[in-house]
Amino acid sequence: MRELLESSRGESVKPGDPRLARASVRMIAAPQIALEAAAGVARAAGIAAYILGDAIEGEARDVGKVFAGMALQVAERGQPFSAPSVLLSGGETTVTVRGSGRGGRNVEFLLSLALLLDGHPRIRALAGDTDGVDGAEEIAGACIGPDSLTRARLLGLRPKDMLANNDGHGFFKALGDSVITGPTLTNVNDFRAILIESPP
Repeated sequence: MRELLESSRGESVKPGDPRLARASVRMIAAPQIALEAAAGVARAAGIAAYILGDAIEGEARDVGKVFAGMALQVAERGQPFSAPSVLLSGGETTVTVRGSGRGGRNVEFLLSLALLLDGHPRIRALAGDTDGVDGAEEIAGACIGPDSLTRARLLGLRPKDMLANNDGHGFFKALGDSVITGPTLTNVNDFRAILIESPP
């Protein structure tokens, strides 16, 4: 073993190595490819789609606040896009767990988003991890609609407290709004879609 480690035979293959002469690489799944596919589905349904980025990072709850501001600007002002439209994004946010919950980037993003949207009647959203596991849970993510907070409060849930406790999974499980896909056997980061419907 020592002889192998000290020799060059144990080195990884480097560019230009003749063993790579017939090798080829094709990307069949990547964050941008996933977002473009989702945009195509939306456009086929007559909804304008806007990709905001495939490498969004930061604390999930903070990203939720920023995206809530964007969605409300579209819904209420028609800027920078008019409704109906869907805002798409990907990347890997983070959760600094300070409470007794188990985190989950996508559910924390959605709970933060829902609190700032405050039941806006024309905004819905979905967020999930493309591998089917959000944080430490076997749940891909969740979805929200205009009635999410109302239904939660009718169940005796306290959304702000649950966000502070990093308990997004508990929140969406109680509502029955978790998205469970099972293992997808691939991972092209997180996927987020925010639908802004047309004014009546």
